[in-house]
Amino acid sequence: MENQVILNSKHFELTIKRLCYQLIENHNDFSNTVLIGLQPRGINVLTRIKEHLELIIQKKVLCGNLDITFYRDDFRRRDIPLIPSATNIDFVIENKRVVILDDVLYTGRTIRSGLDALLAFGRPEDVELLVMIDRRFQRDLPIQADYIGKKVDTLSSERVSVEWREIEGQDKVVLFTPETNG
Repeated sequence: MENQVILNSKHFELTIKRLCYQLIENHNDFSNTVLIGLQPRGINVLTRIKEHLELIIQKKVLCGNLDITFYRDDFRRRDIPLIPSATNIDFVIENKRVVILDDVLYTGRTIRSGLDALLAFGRPEDVELLVMIDRRFQRDLPIQADYIGKKVDTLSSERVSVEWREIEGQDKVVLFTPETNG
């Protein structure tokens, strides 16, 4: 079976804008809200969302990057050591509304790690989750997103990739189907 484009560049752009308007609907002027992108791929979501939000509301939005490497439950189980990314949260999240951003929600383990890492920076008023793709029905943990770009039903053997024009040359979301010998 061929790889399937789930979101082309036009739908990708519309999805980003829709997510921005949903955030504005719930957070108004972002005076008590911060956005935190999970390293590595959530940073791409954060960058694009921030760019659009600031154009729409004509105000700077407080954002940070969070590395979850040492909070992962598989950190010591890998053959190849994980290389941490940078964490950049130069503000207090105490009593702030926090929106965590990531590209794909699958098992929920990355988000759990993000929540654990986030608590090192204070106790937020509340935490919400924004993801570009929600791979439903594959959770290991009871985690769900508040803002979803697109829900996709997949097999556990399939892979979903959110691709960015700044990195891969084109905005799109692709479902990769495993090769079968036959």
